[in-house]
This record gives sequence, C-alpha cells and structure tokens, in this order.
Amino acid sequence: MKAMILAAGRGERMRPLTDHTPKPLLKAAGKTLIEYTIENLAAAGFGDIVINIAHLGEQIKDYCGSGKRWNVSIAYSDEGETALETAGGIAKALPLLGDKPFLALNADIVCDYPLADLRARPIDLAHLVMINNPPHHPEGDFSLTASGLLDQQGTQKLTFSGIGVYHPMLFADIPVAPLKLRPVLNRAMQVQRISGEKFSGLWMDIGTPERLQTLAELGSPLAHQTSRDTENVTN
Repeated sequence: MKAMILAAGRGERMRPLTDHTPKPLLKAAGKTLIEYTIENLAAAGFGDIVINIAHLGEQIKDYCGSGKRWNVSIAYSDEGETALETAGGIAKALPLLGDKPFLALNADIVCDYPLADLRARPIDLAHLVMINNPPHHPEGDFSLTASGLLDQQGTQKLTFSGIGVYHPMLFADIPVAPLKLRPVLNRAMQVQRISGEKFSGLWMDIGTPERLQTLAELGSPLAHQTSRDTENVTN
C-alpha cells in the first residue's frame, strides 16, 4: 500500500513562522514535523510515499529528497503556488498513487496510531481513524455507528484524526481543482460507504505555534509511546 502525506497547506495559523518556512519543516524536539510522519510510515512498512506540495514546496523537496535516508521512496505532486485543498490534491496525485487503496495523512500530526494495521484493512470507499474531540474542535465531525460506519447524524460525534485509507474510486470524478475533503466524504456517507474506528492513544495536531511549543516541551513523544488503545467497532 502506498501512502500520501498531505503537506501542501499554507499554514496560516502558524504565521509568521510559515511566512518563509513551510509548516511541515517547522521543528519541535529536534525534528521537523514531516520527519515524525515519514519515520512513522517507514516503521509501519510503507515504502512508497507521495507528498503533495504547494507554497514553498521546493523546500520540502530539498529537505526530504528521494527519501533514501529513511529507506523509503518519495514522489512529489506539485500543485503550484496555490494548494488544491485535500480532495483536489488527492485527485491530482492519483496517477502517482495507483489503482489500489492508499493511506493519506496530514503532515502536521504526531501520533502513535499503529499505521501498519491499515495496510491490510478491508475498505469500501474509505476508512477513517477517529478520535475524541480535542479542545480546539469540540463539536466533532462524524458519528461512528454500532455497525462501524460513519455518518453525519447523531449527537455523539468524534473528530477525524487526519488519518484515512481511501479507494481511488472515491476521487474518480473529482476535478483537479481546489476542493475540500468534507463534501466528498459526506456524499459517500449518504450511501453508507465509509467505515471508521476510534483511536484513544497519543495524537497531536500541531496546527498552531502554541501546540508546536507543547510538542517541543514534551520532547520526542514517539520515543516514549503511550500504550496503544484502539477500539474498532467494525469487528
């Protein structure tokens, strides 16, 4: 299974740090954010990685290169100066991702989710990893039903972690143009074609300078992993 790191966002909430440095290259505890992600993928057996880039993307290419130092192979999907959002970015990268399900995850996530488990995950159109609602997103995104499907209804909503496995068919009719992922997911949920699971282990969204500082103060959290605690209600 191939993996895609979503790294094309401009990082507006990180300004002024991202005025001259792309967010994935910001450092905490001695590592860039994208290094945490690449190392996590490599340890889970993902050897072929696609990274989408946009504003200041050449810096990411220069830093990550071919991926040799992590024993992975990295290809790049260049979106130009203006990012295509998640769905549009994935649609552009499909020729690099192939015709089989692939993992996609945000470049600014630090977690100890067992990514290797997703390599053998049977899916329909998508399978999303959900978490308890963090303080910065208390309203949540989707509800996880007893059958393991995700929907937009229900009062007990969870937050999408930014980690998901997708079938290319989900994006088959998506134009290569700016488009967020939410409407694509909503459409598939309406026909009950997206499954999910709840993860309760270490997960951090490094989306603001304050959270970057928190990560720096923690040191390298992946070197002191908490016990993994996953709840998969599809079984």
